[in-house]
Amino acid sequence: MQDLVIIGGGPGGYVAAIRASQLNMRVTLIEKDSLGGTCLNRGCVPTKVYYQSAQLLRSLQQFAACGISATTGSFELETVWRRKTQIVQELKQGISGLLSANGVEVISGTAEITAPQEVSVAGRRIAAKRILIATGSTSSQMSVPGADLPQVLNSDQLLELTTVPERLVVIGGGVIGLEFSSIFKSYGSKVTIIKFRPELLPGTDKEITKRLRIFLKRQGIDIITGAQVESFTDNGAGVTVTTRMDDAEVKYEADAVLLATRRLPYTAGLGLTALGLKTDANGYLQTNADFQTNIPSIYAIGDVIGGAMLAHVASEEGRVAVERMAGIDSQMADHAIPAVIFTTPELATVGLSEEAAKQQGIDYRVGKCQFGANSKAVAMGETDGLVKVLTDSDGVIIGAHILGPHASDLIAIASLAVKERLTAASAADAIYPHPTLSEAWLEAVLDCERQAIHLMPRRR
Repeated sequence: MQDLVIIGGGPGGYVAAIRASQLNMRVTLIEKDSLGGTCLNRGCVPTKVYYQSAQLLRSLQQFAACGISATTGSFELETVWRRKTQIVQELKQGISGLLSANGVEVISGTAEITAPQEVSVAGRRIAAKRILIATGSTSSQMSVPGADLPQVLNSDQLLELTTVPERLVVIGGGVIGLEFSSIFKSYGSKVTIIKFRPELLPGTDKEITKRLRIFLKRQGIDIITGAQVESFTDNGAGVTVTTRMDDAEVKYEADAVLLATRRLPYTAGLGLTALGLKTDANGYLQTNADFQTNIPSIYAIGDVIGGAMLAHVASEEGRVAVERMAGIDSQMADHAIPAVIFTTPELATVGLSEEAAKQQGIDYRVGKCQFGANSKAVAMGETDGLVKVLTDSDGVIIGAHILGPHASDLIAIASLAVKERLTAASAADAIYPHPTLSEAWLEAVLDCERQAIHLMPRRR
């Protein structure tokens, strides 16, 4: 009998497998597709390969100002596609090597949980003390006419294109939609975002998303909100997107449409209904603080349980889950989960937004530093955006929001500050190197107490 059988080899499953092996558990990992899950194969990593090419294209605009004389040259999406494919393959091999080195048995196949302590896969029945479900999520489908047209793509399919669509319509203004909008705008597409709800990135600090919207529009991305998609029609030269706004019909023409709609838990074929595992109304598995389902021997982590559907959250949940199985009192720092959006400029956030702080009745203060006041950002020619920090009445940092260059890297220090409940005074006591972008974080923290050095003084 195995100590643990894990179903799903994505960032939650394979991290849990390695940590469980470190804790001397006998572990079997089952993956029906490819190690690394959606994140590595069709999500986080491939899009960052595409994002890197997009950023290099944008950097060409700065060549003359930086004293560089060079021709723009041509752009080939097929070359980027090949690079993406190679990088994904290399990383998958790396994960496979790590699992092997840690003594984890890996089985390729579709798993079915046939009993609370038994899994069937590839003609085998594996007995296990515990079973961990880490099967992730899948793209939802739009139930409107024409959604099955070949020009109407999900994010997986968009990543398989080898030519840049001249006109790209993106349905949805969430993380996936905004990232691909920025990328394909840099590649040369005319991009239109269509969203039913009035705001981008609901739940994110509104001041930050308002600024982001301005920057995206400045780049030439059209953003249409309050529009209900009614149909997609093949017009012979592309696809017509028919929407309804304020009782009026509005049409948009595209060569390709990206459906960047919400994702749903993937549990097909697991046999959960027969087992009697409890789910919520949307199909997400329900778990307790130990990540146990209503059947004590069966656990679940990652997108399949909902919440913050992020790769690093799944990994952390996997680590915490197996440590708690081993009797270690590990905890999820739910108040300090960072999120990153690779738009141009990048957006990163952790902790409470200003709206959430108001809703919770917290007496808070706000500190800000525009990147235009940061010498490194000025030297880089990337001054769009700001760092925004929230503290409570005791000076404890409760939230941070960064819109600007390398926000994806800068958010780590903010995440640590929120997790450890550092005060602004304590965070400001560290010495920050100069000239660096991290000084924008320092100035925003200092500004919470109206002590910023490189900002014009504000009234106390």
